[in-house]
Amino acid sequence: MRSRDLTAAKWRKSSYSNSTGGDCVEIADGFVAVVPVRDSKRPQGPVLTFAADGWASFVVAVKDGGLRD
Repeated sequence: MRSRDLTAAKWRKSSYSNSTGGDCVEIADGFVAVVPVRDSKRPQGPVLTFAADGWASFVVAVKDGGLRD
């Protein structure tokens, strides 16, 4: 696995994150073929990177309610 330079990443909070400080997921746009994801409460913490097509499938499943209990 190759390391990515994320120092210039522009992070945005998910519209599904709540406004009380919980469930805060941020993603960075503009990377070829991958989507970096982090916890906004720990911006210096680990970053997960997902293949762009896998991330797109995940977002569709969330929007469609396919990941509910």
